[in-house]
Amino acid sequence: MIIPTLRQLQYLVALGETGSFSRAAEACHVTQPTLSAGIKELEDLLGVKLAEREPRGAKLTHAGELAVARANALINDAHSLVQSVQSAGALLTGPFHLGAIPTIAPFVLPATVRALSEQYPDLKLYLHEEKTPRLIDQLRTRTLDAALIALPWDVPGIEMLPLFDDEFLFAAPAAHPLARKNGLSPEDLSGENLLLLEDGHCLRDHALSICRMKTGSGTDQVAATSLGTLVNMIAGGLGVSLLPKLATDNGLNIGPDVAVREFVNPVVGRQIGIAWRTGSPREADARKIGEIVKAYTRH
Repeated sequence: MIIPTLRQLQYLVALGETGSFSRAAEACHVTQPTLSAGIKELEDLLGVKLAEREPRGAKLTHAGELAVARANALINDAHSLVQSVQSAGALLTGPFHLGAIPTIAPFVLPATVRALSEQYPDLKLYLHEEKTPRLIDQLRTRTLDAALIALPWDVPGIEMLPLFDDEFLFAAPAAHPLARKNGLSPEDLSGENLLLLEDGHCLRDHALSICRMKTGSGTDQVAATSLGTLVNMIAGGLGVSLLPKLATDNGLNIGPDVAVREFVNPVVGRQIGIAWRTGSPREADARKIGEIVKAYTRH
């Protein structure tokens, strides 16, 4: 009897999770024709149609949904087999793929990687920097073993461990009146040109929530691609913003043209956590990495 390969099953699972042949191929690190051919071979082998192409993607048939449910179990078993053989029960050995969002990665990973390399020399760590939705997709498709993100995120099939709170600080040009104001509060930002990161960064939404603002015309026209760019925009006198203390305490370059101040009542802007796939054989590893992030990061 000819049976499906794990690779064919991975293609089908990725298609079911992404709803797109192109995105599934990207998640599996293959070309779209390769993925399409693999799924066609699987359909021929099983003698049933598993997916239907649609104008805006693809949809699994009923048979395809049943196949994905069983395929997930088989793939998890295969991952567990590989992990158990490679590690032989040891913690943090072998390859581990860790993701992080751009507003966390530069400020957490350097110290974390150093600590891991010293304490777990048999660990082969691969780092990936993406925005949260992409990291979640990669956890689901098993491209990542764990990811450092800003909570909360309520995602079925993904478990999350909170690590620590991240305070928000006020940032403005050094000569700005609010840079010298006593008793600074988020309400003082009302009417100011609030500079933000571009759409897709969860830090943008956290900042707007803290200030109880909706995106205005100024923030629509000018948005930063990174925290470093945001600091440069503040230094250039384009407006004020909120910066995570995690970044200011762990290497974000802030020159003398920018004033950074705490609010009179500390403002917790976000919670930093680590996420992994429910049932992952690397859960213990993810939890241990979370402990190290918490221990070796200034916050």
